[in-house]
Amino acid sequence: MLLNFALQTVINAVALWVAAWAIPGITFGGGSTGQVVKTVVIVALIFGIVNVFIKPILKLISLPFIILTLGLFVFIVNAVMLELTSWLAGKFDLSFHVEHFFWDAVFGALIITFVSMILSFIKTD
Repeated sequence: MLLNFALQTVINAVALWVAAWAIPGITFGGGSTGQVVKTVVIVALIFGIVNVFIKPILKLISLPFIILTLGLFVFIVNAVMLELTSWLAGKFDLSFHVEHFFWDAVFGALIITFVSMILSFIKTD
């Protein structure tokens, strides 16, 4: 169980880093490489915790929209999780920021979803 959580944290960290690399509105602050890696890992932990505890509640509340859009509204839910992670990172004085909700958070959520999906698929093989 702990190994699974650690592996999922690494997958989240890679997915967040790829999203920050691909989308200019998602940034990890400057500093040394070690400091950036530390920030990425801590933000991945926050992202994982937010996804475990808050995402199921938000998905339940937004279930009618998810059904109405044939599941596409889940990307909006994922974008909200990314924005919430950005807000929480700010509260912990971490240099992770998502500029705009629609373009940056939604496209970032798409990238994070696909990278996580691919890495999780590789992990199980």
